[in-house]
Amino acid sequence: MADQIAVVGGVDTHTDFHQAAVIDSIGRHLATQAFPTTPDGYRRLLNWLRSHGEVIAVGVEGTGAYGSQLTRVLRTDQVTVVEVDRPDRRARRANGKSDPVDAYAAATAVLSGRASGTPKTRDGIVEAIRALRVVRRSAVKARTQTLNQIRTLIVTAPGPVRERLRNLHTAELIRHLARSRPGADPSDPACAVRTALRRLARRYQHLSEEIAEADAELEPLVAQAAPTLVALPGVGTETAAQLLITAGDNPDRLKSEASFAHLCAAAPVPASSGRTHRHRLNRGGDRRANHALHMIALVVLITSVVDTRVLIKGEDLRCG
Repeated sequence: MADQIAVVGGVDTHTDFHQAAVIDSIGRHLATQAFPTTPDGYRRLLNWLRSHGEVIAVGVEGTGAYGSQLTRVLRTDQVTVVEVDRPDRRARRANGKSDPVDAYAAATAVLSGRASGTPKTRDGIVEAIRALRVVRRSAVKARTQTLNQIRTLIVTAPGPVRERLRNLHTAELIRHLARSRPGADPSDPACAVRTALRRLARRYQHLSEEIAEADAELEPLVAQAAPTLVALPGVGTETAAQLLITAGDNPDRLKSEASFAHLCAAAPVPASSGRTHRHRLNRGGDRRANHALHMIALVVLITSVVDTRVLIKGEDLRCG
């Protein structure tokens, strides 16, 4: 009977449909089928898996992207979800590439134990922080691009325009350009440049307001989610937010400090050969989390150097 068989599912996720596959406890392929990425499609996918037997676990590719909602649905129904990475290029060359092949590969990875990661729950305050921070990061990037465009236009502007603006600091430059009156003749190159600069300056101001609003929303959320983390030396709202996003709403999925270090690309891995015994840092992991750790280390280092110089200067004054 089907209800007496233990099965493992695998899902290759896409934008409009998910390809599902099911295998038994010894790895035999049982069936594969595609389902739409709709509430009804998710329900049909789960019922289809259960129609083949007792579902031990389901391996899902892209639990943080196309498979995020499917992961939520499966977890709500008390189904064990395992995060599956896509096969490497060697495996793809050996086994071919198609949606059913990838779905079967996801199920096999779970059964063999090659895939064992617990996906992020994405249902708490950290998910809210992640969403708000996406907007902030894009606004910061756009503001930097806007400032670069302003500087480039000033470099290539006609002489009278360039000479008036080239020595202004950023804040003063933005205020001056936003209040300027470029003129009414767009066919004149100087007038056109002044018009473009005013529009860019106002865009810069708008993006700055957007970033300030995001900061006002993020700061209390991060402080609420990790007050002890924010209280540490060198840890600000931005770096704390990134580390929270990397860990997720369920940081218990990380079994130890070493696993978190490995996730942040800050863990040593063996790189020995013959009589040479050495280690190197992991080059994988979350690069943004690695950057956050790097910034924390820099701030702590600079702060300690400044404190040391102040202490030495104080000793010298007392000696004098």
